[in-house]
Amino acid sequence: VQLQASGGGLVQAGGSLRLSCASSGSTGSRYSMAWFRQAPGKEREFVAGISWSGDNPIYADSVKGRFTISRPRNTLYLQMNSLKPEDTAVYYCAAQRTGSYYYTANWGYWGQGTQVTVSS
Repeated sequence: VQLQASGGGLVQAGGSLRLSCASSGSTGSRYSMAWFRQAPGKEREFVAGISWSGDNPIYADSVKGRFTISRPRNTLYLQMNSLKPEDTAVYYCAAQRTGSYYYTANWGYWGQGTQVTVSS
């Protein structure tokens, strides 16, 4: 599976961005996908995840009610609204989970990351 993330940029606090992650090279689409982020000097953390069917997405508490994950066909999206300066990070998409959504070690494939910067 090859993942290509895009859509990052610079936005003011309160603004919105939509991240995309195109997937290719898989033999099927029955795998979970997720977004993680990593701020400078911090560990990579889980943001949102979604099953292959798109049912029951899950979110980190810090983004609930502001971010929405979706995956029509082979593209994963993260709609980010009401952005805050603390959302500033490099955002990564991931695919093929084994076990819990929350741990980076459980994901088999990663995109290259896209920078999101939220100014106050």
